[in-house]
Amino acid sequence: MAAGSLLDLTLPAASGVLLVLGFPSVGHPAWAWVALVPLLLSVVRARSVARGFTYGLVAGAVFFAGTIYWIPRVMEEYGGLPPPLAWSVHLLLVAVLAMFPAAFGAALAMVARRHGAAALHAAPALWVTSELGRIHLFTGFPWVLLGYSQTPVLPVAQAASLAGVLGLSALVALVNATLAFAVETPGTRRIRAVAATAAIVLAALGFGAWRLHADTLRSAGAPLRVAAVQGNIAQHDKWNPALREDIVAAYIGMTREAAAEGAGLVVWPEAATPFAFQNDPVRADAVRQVVRDTGVHLLLGTSHTRYDGAPRHYNAAVMVDAAGATAGIYAKQHLVPFGEYVPLRRLLFFVSPLVESVGDFSPGPGPRTLSMGGVPVGAAICYEIIYPDLVRGFVTQGSRLLTTLTNDAWYGRTAAPHQHFQQATMRAIELGRYLVRAANTGISGVVDPYGRVVASTPLFERRVLAADVRLLDVRTVYSRTGDVLAYACVVITALALWGSFRRRA
Repeated sequence: MAAGSLLDLTLPAASGVLLVLGFPSVGHPAWAWVALVPLLLSVVRARSVARGFTYGLVAGAVFFAGTIYWIPRVMEEYGGLPPPLAWSVHLLLVAVLAMFPAAFGAALAMVARRHGAAALHAAPALWVTSELGRIHLFTGFPWVLLGYSQTPVLPVAQAASLAGVLGLSALVALVNATLAFAVETPGTRRIRAVAATAAIVLAALGFGAWRLHADTLRSAGAPLRVAAVQGNIAQHDKWNPALREDIVAAYIGMTREAAAEGAGLVVWPEAATPFAFQNDPVRADAVRQVVRDTGVHLLLGTSHTRYDGAPRHYNAAVMVDAAGATAGIYAKQHLVPFGEYVPLRRLLFFVSPLVESVGDFSPGPGPRTLSMGGVPVGAAICYEIIYPDLVRGFVTQGSRLLTTLTNDAWYGRTAAPHQHFQQATMRAIELGRYLVRAANTGISGVVDPYGRVVASTPLFERRVLAADVRLLDVRTVYSRTGDVLAYACVVITALALWGSFRRRA
């Protein structure tokens, strides 16, 4: 590649680096507000669809390589892949994810061929459309959406209660697009664009400040003390038959500790029981007995098998009531490809160690709340929590409290547990619900409906985390309308592309 061509790629690569810096645990949310500017300038100046695609691909590749760098370790250590193959699979995933920013770059270039720098007005809609595609296409992997970068910035993040995380993505992309437009456009057009964007940002900040000051949700609803149990069981020990009784004894002991701290609901992590709870009544009886002794409700992660026809295996959450009886079972709806099932299993012979190590789980039937003494509770399992509409389904089904059960032991001390926790926090803001998160090795925590972390645990420590929450009925705008803004962006994108084709013809 010529030196000039390599130089042309430095701006898109800079965008990728700045995007990485907008997410934990290496950066700061402020970087996200300028991260897209180099990419936007490159695309609108080139006005070439091929170059726009290439620039977007480079920015996306750097972004995802820098944020999901922890995946090869998981495949090496737990999937049995040799390092070269693990990194090859990782690079393939990065390439697939980078196709979405690449599509954004191509679409923006297409509009810019006709409209020049004015195409930047469409950039926020184009970006949100690409992120909506990343949520739904190819099984979906909406990790580190642009809007998630603002989760810690509470006055800004409150806008998610109106338009969800994709609404925040639109806001951040708008600021980036306006800065790029200001660079490219002189005179009053620049002033008008900056003033309009400033007004929108100030309105969002004003709404956020008002919502945080009003603070009504922290005094609404019935109070409940909850406890998240962090067992800190090493991944290699979880399924060791020789350690089974010790693991159960540890969780039972921590449950008694949680009950002594006044918890009415105790939450164990994903796959906490080293046996299938519903299918092993003898071993489950010890767990049921501690519930009867303490009078708590227990929500635990386990595996579950149904035998109506061919056996079907599920990653599940079970609610045990204060009498020790099963009050409900939730089966995970959205499975992790190559973690809980293998798509195209017969064709993927070249990653046979990984294929052979992955269980063959079935997806659950859809959103279903679990009853805690008549109170509906939503229980997202593992990375289900990063799917906005999936978790919203619990609230539309009446959930008054959100929980998430996960096992992040796979990720070690990488950025992944911090990224996962940040994305879970966004669900509390969007849906106006307290969130209780139980993670095997951390980060466990309790988050209020405004995104404030009430309490959290460090990584790789055995902890019982108790905190007070409220059982809420109030619905946010987002919980009622969902991703209306995002789908409006799809319409704007379609109109912008159609207009470019039509006028060009």
